Amino acid sequence: MRYLALLVLISTSVWAAEPEKEKPVINPPPSAKDWADLAKLPDWSGVWNPKITDQDMQAKANMPPWNEKAAALVKHQLAEERAGRPPPLFVNCLPEAMPAWMLVTHNAMEILFTPGRVTLLGESDGNRLRRIYTDGRPHPDDPDPTFHGHSIGHWEGDTLVVDTVGVVPQAYIAISEAAGVPNNGDMHITERMHLASKDVLHVELEITAPKVLTKPWKTTRIYFRQRARKFDIVEGVCLEGYFAPSTDKDGNAIFVPVQHDVGGNRIPPK
Repeated sequence: MRYLALLVLISTSVWAAEPEKEKPVINPPPSAKDWADLAKLPDWSGVWNPKITDQDMQAKANMPPWNEKAAALVKHQLAEERAGRPPPLFVNCLPEAMPAWMLVTHNAMEILFTPGRVTLLGESDGNRLRRIYTDGRPHPDDPDPTFHGHSIGHWEGDTLVVDTVGVVPQAYIAISEAAGVPNNGDMHITERMHLASKDVLHVELEITAPKVLTKPWKTTRIYFRQRARKFDIVEGVCLEGYFAPSTDKDGNAIFVPVQHDVGGNRIPPK
């Protein structure tokens, strides 16, 4: 019994002496070195506009490898678009989401470098925001699905390699603003972003979506830098056009709804 008691005493002492494991800090404050390291990264400042003519070319020359059901839907959508009845994919103030933002947006974006993160800010609907974590964190074991997903990245020389998961199944894989298919879940996106020349950014995408694609789809999108101040990003508020400025009975400034027809067009005041 004495021997057993001694073992219990020793084991208890060892356990008590073990230091408590520190909980990981999700967003630690940046150090001076962290800020200094940003100067070593390539210059991606300024405003970037997509090359829309290349988007249109890609839609014809590099069609995603749709499965049979998805291909039939896209064929119908393209026919409707040619007939002047483009299907409204991006409606109700929902974000274009990933990967459609990078594939078919017609709006400008800005790229910000801060310690441990690259942030993409998009113009237009106010919901275009991507956080790409470069601090070494992994994806969550069970990420909550979001429109832009959970993105982690690392630098390979001057190329930012981004891995994205956790995108909502309703997010489109789009080839135009009127043709695309919801990814339907289990989508995985890999991007390689790099400067092709001083003011040209290439975003190479590989999209795996087993529920709508027969194999991973590789495509590239091109962005041009605009350095002049006149090309600054401006505020865009979704549905702002559905309201008009007015005043209430107390003289307070308010917005009032504007009437629209079933097609979304404004009805002129009488």
